[in-house]
Amino acid sequence: MSHQPYSDHDLTEVTLSSETIAEGGMLLVKRDQVKVPSGATSQREYVIHPGAVVVVPVLGNGNLLLERQFRYPLGRVFIELPAGKIDAGEPPLETGRRELLEETGYSAQEWVYLGLQHPCIGYSNEVIHIYLARGLSSGEHNRDEDEALQLFEASLEQSLKMIQAGELTDGKTIVALFRAEKFLSGEWAAPAVK
Repeated sequence: MSHQPYSDHDLTEVTLSSETIAEGGMLLVKRDQVKVPSGATSQREYVIHPGAVVVVPVLGNGNLLLERQFRYPLGRVFIELPAGKIDAGEPPLETGRRELLEETGYSAQEWVYLGLQHPCIGYSNEVIHIYLARGLSSGEHNRDEDEALQLFEASLEQSLKMIQAGELTDGKTIVALFRAEKFLSGEWAAPAVK
């Protein structure tokens, strides 16, 4: 689908200067001065993120494997799909395999790429790759020492109802479940891996 006659050049901002204002173990916060299309200057603060992968694990009975996990910034437990950040130089599929095994103890025979999402375009460059994992076999999880979570299974229909009811509000999980629903119903083909 084309959006012509529009041009990205008409909207592009040009970096004039850039400074790091905070650096942590995983995140880097930048403050840039930019020239906007009108010619005026403005400031942009944003987070540099290494990227992540979210996995939709489909069990042999057709149910999905979900997690309950406490998330410190919001001070509460969330329902999520298995996910994790990409290590330096690691291909996203390897991240998916590693995170699924570490968090759940499962490995998968079949991996289907379902696309990507940009969860917070206003303040971060984070990209999350989405994979569907089938042909699961169970083993031992290898969670990080600081990682506590509970696993449970639910059908795709139950998962979508949790979204509708506001019980499942994690953005990456919502997008991944909707993409999985479109793929599993045959409505969408799997996109090419980028």
